[in-house]
Amino acid sequence: MKIFFLLCAAVLSSYGLSQTFSASPNGEIIDNSTNEYEITISGLGQPLTTTDLGLEAVCITLEHTWVADLVISLISPDGTSVNLISNVGGDSDNFTNTCLMSSASESLNSGSSPYTGIFRPGGQMGILNNGQDGNGTWILRVTDTYEQDAGTMLGFSLSFGFNPATVFTITESDLPIVMLETNGQEIPNEPKISGNVNIIYNGEGIRNYTNATDFHYAGNCGLEIRGASSSGFPKKSYDLEIRDGNGLDLDTALLGFPSESDWVLSAQYTDKTLLRNMLSMHLIQGMGWYAPRYRPVELFINGQYMGVYIFMEKVKKGNNRVDISTLNPTEISGDNLTGGYIVKLDKDSGNSNSGWESPFAPIPAGSPIVIDYSYPDGDVIVQQQKDYIRNYITDFEAALASPVFDDPIEGYRKYVNYESCVDALLISEFTRSIDAYRKSFFMYKDKDSEGGKLVMAPIWDYDLTYGNADFCEGQNPEGWQYNFNYECGEDYWINPFWFPRMMEDTIFQADLRCRWNELREGVFHPDTVKLWVDEMAQEINESQEWNYTIWQTMGAYVWPNSFVGETYAEEIGFLKEWIDLRFEWLDANIPGNPLYCTPTLGTGKLGENTFKVYPNPASDVLFVQLQPTEGAQLTLSDISGKVIYRSAGNGLVTIPLEHYRQGIYFLSVESGSKRMTEKITVK
Repeated sequence: MKIFFLLCAAVLSSYGLSQTFSASPNGEIIDNSTNEYEITISGLGQPLTTTDLGLEAVCITLEHTWVADLVISLISPDGTSVNLISNVGGDSDNFTNTCLMSSASESLNSGSSPYTGIFRPGGQMGILNNGQDGNGTWILRVTDTYEQDAGTMLGFSLSFGFNPATVFTITESDLPIVMLETNGQEIPNEPKISGNVNIIYNGEGIRNYTNATDFHYAGNCGLEIRGASSSGFPKKSYDLEIRDGNGLDLDTALLGFPSESDWVLSAQYTDKTLLRNMLSMHLIQGMGWYAPRYRPVELFINGQYMGVYIFMEKVKKGNNRVDISTLNPTEISGDNLTGGYIVKLDKDSGNSNSGWESPFAPIPAGSPIVIDYSYPDGDVIVQQQKDYIRNYITDFEAALASPVFDDPIEGYRKYVNYESCVDALLISEFTRSIDAYRKSFFMYKDKDSEGGKLVMAPIWDYDLTYGNADFCEGQNPEGWQYNFNYECGEDYWINPFWFPRMMEDTIFQADLRCRWNELREGVFHPDTVKLWVDEMAQEINESQEWNYTIWQTMGAYVWPNSFVGETYAEEIGFLKEWIDLRFEWLDANIPGNPLYCTPTLGTGKLGENTFKVYPNPASDVLFVQLQPTEGAQLTLSDISGKVIYRSAGNGLVTIPLEHYRQGIYFLSVESGSKRMTEKITVK
């Protein structure tokens, strides 16, 4: 270890450090576990501060054959913890005389293994210079987060001096400010720990200050790290659960969103614009579907500024979220058994209770398709309910695989909300989500009496979109994402055969073209999309500078960026240029003849009955004029098939719309054995 100590001293000598303490544990870094190495400090004559004597540097030497597995943090004698290194370096080897200083010019994100030299750490070391007595036991915690690769901790050192690490923070923002306190606990992957949350939000257009004492909300909460691959990023995402004083869920209206208990703080670490998820949610909402509501915020954890996060609704069953029927464990027969359910296509969690493998292999053959229970989840759902939803989706797959798959009565339309399939493909293809159709792909089914078909919604996890992926053609604005299996067969998690099969249906192709043409005149108009990008980028422009002061990723490659801009403006420019190219390709390549796409006429004839619907689009009220009046029935359904209004025809029928969301609805008029359906747009 003498070589290690000499190299550390040489690297740091120019910084005038006064006291360096070294440890050489030569200890094993056990695979897929947490490993701790101690060092005892004595002789520091005064408390640690950011202005006088304080911690200046941490140097580490270790051997490991896949350094991206490692999360390394430092814990001071008073229990304060700071992240030093988190999942950097990919599949490369070792940290060799890797010295971390807040004043370094180069970040770990822009360096490469074995990181010999001086780098800025992943977290703010200055929070350790908090006035504490630095004498005592310090712990270097090394967590190996994945299986298969292990290593050895050879040595590390702590250096204290009069150029201490400082803390970057903010005192005010135009964005809401979310402050989390963990009461000395680290936030785990699971289960949730108990903490506290304070939210500072004075309303639209009003500045928010961190020293405020009048909170938008203050109370108890549960916290855990969320995500699969994203949990390995230095900037973590979190699940936030609002709780009462007894630790139970507490539905609460936050930041103008409807009341609920479960929320998400999404880090958007790989997306330098911080906008891709929000843009995708904005678009699908404009298409008439539910998607999680969102708002950018500033996040603090235990007083430390963590940057810009997206405060979002969590996908779950609820009146203001996925609005389906409650399914209790006792409901195991009849109409009650038929809904509601939420499931999703995702990676296999390894939990036998989490879901099932589809009996239908993808084309070409690859990994099995895994369908997970989301509501009720695998710990609550009873066997009869498992059997029902599994059999229902298997029947859908069988119908889709059959020779008569496109039959309007016995084909796949019998089982799915057809409009949701069209829109799911369009949002997946426009964004060219690298995870589309295969990961975090949610579906839900309500009771048969409430529409009862499988709906391909809501969307989730859209940061690897709009060219923000350098693998499997994700960066290419040309091509079909539903053909992922053919373009990226080496990826283990591949698409089901569903959407390629639907694209063999000529009626589906025609409806796809008609729907695309309709959307291109509204929420998908290029000028409208890019205006949204510009306005949202301006809203967070001040805050993004602070975010990248903390995370130091601007101008550096972060997996799986296909483009690395030197400035935020360059990242926004790339996003808009990619969107233009994607519009151009889809306009030219979506199948179906646009000549068959005719506007809604707003009138119809059913036997002896005639009707007229106006205005369409509508905002506050919809009028239906029937002549003659006897024998007609009116039904208004949302895009999921759920009936929201029903009435007998009686001359002029007035349907109030002020309580309905913007989007697409369907008005059916029945007379005897005849029926016509009119598409209604509520704006």
